[in-house]
Amino acid sequence: MAHSHKPQSLRDKLEILADAAKYDASCASSGTAKRNSKSGGIGSTEGMGICHAYAPDGRCISLLKILLTNHCIFDCHYCVNRKSSNVRRARFTPQEIADLTLSFYRRNYIEGLFLSSGIIKSSNHTMEQMVETARILREEHDFRGYIHLKTIPEADPELIHQAGLHADRVSINVELPTREGLTRLAPDKDEGQIEGALAKTKDRIIEAKDERKRFRHAPRFAPAGQSTQMIVGADQASDSDIVGRASALYDSFGLRRVYYSAFSPIPDASAVLPLKRPPLMREHRLYQSDWLMRFYGYAPAEVQQATEADGNLPLDIDPKLAWALKFREQFPVDVNRGTKEQLLRVPGLGTTAVKRILAARRHRTLRLDDVARLTQSISKVRPFLVALDWRPTLLTDRADLRTLLAPRQEQLELF
Repeated sequence: MAHSHKPQSLRDKLEILADAAKYDASCASSGTAKRNSKSGGIGSTEGMGICHAYAPDGRCISLLKILLTNHCIFDCHYCVNRKSSNVRRARFTPQEIADLTLSFYRRNYIEGLFLSSGIIKSSNHTMEQMVETARILREEHDFRGYIHLKTIPEADPELIHQAGLHADRVSINVELPTREGLTRLAPDKDEGQIEGALAKTKDRIIEAKDERKRFRHAPRFAPAGQSTQMIVGADQASDSDIVGRASALYDSFGLRRVYYSAFSPIPDASAVLPLKRPPLMREHRLYQSDWLMRFYGYAPAEVQQATEADGNLPLDIDPKLAWALKFREQFPVDVNRGTKEQLLRVPGLGTTAVKRILAARRHRTLRLDDVARLTQSISKVRPFLVALDWRPTLLTDRADLRTLLAPRQEQLELF
């Protein structure tokens, strides 16, 4: 590939490296428009590398999401920036990223930085450059915005420690749900090394919290915790495998979030990859299953019970409804007597609706239209609830209940 020697402008670099960063999902921007940073100008919240994440206090914040470089010495098959990929390459210096972050921050476009990178020269060299970027921002400019650094498991633990001292959140990608997938698709990566790095970071976060309880001025270490990302659909792993793996990661490493990224076929794809991306709905169903475990009290094994014969969650209905249809003997739940745990399992009742129901029923016995006022869609809830003036009688047992409740299929994806 012939390279022209015209030096790249900052804007060229920004275009290439913001666009390359969009493959990393560890930044909760699901639900915004499809990202293509070429279409949005710098001020556009959808364009040039701006993503949305959630601060520990639940606020949604805009981050500049960018790679230090998309040069990489690794050759992970599913990655658009892999060594053998024929893409335009660019590289920022730590100073350039710090300057960009500050200028966007001053114009109120962003509230922080999400920084990841391909591996240049070595894992340590790359990690040093990322830490240096965060150091310039924090120490030379007293930058108080949010910083999320994607750390590199192969790097020296001391460098990952430095990253945690400057960043609000750190994350390490586990990449793929199974060891076999990792070995086949990311030959340069080692599961043991990745898990070792996650464990060390977890220990450091706990130590730093303990130290801060004893010494007010002890340094903070990744106060917003650590997260990870898994690519869905590049290997043979089923949703059941993925849910099991995510739950083990939450338990073992105290993660704040596991992000899922639907595999996206890339230019010049490697022959070992599937030719087609998985339906985006699959990524969405995995996020829903994640919520069931985090906020609705479902055990991982219960979410796995909601899967179909092939081990995948159904695409036409959400996992909570799928579970309820399989375990109809648990329903209907009496809205006036059911426990909080039972009510959280009723399809169509979210955590807020359950809170409202528990508060309202202290004062009066609820009818179906009271429930309708407290929830978004009563039609989904009705087969699974008993109220003062409502019994679903045969509705709960109808063989065609799934068809009745599945949302009408609209053609969302043309390809």
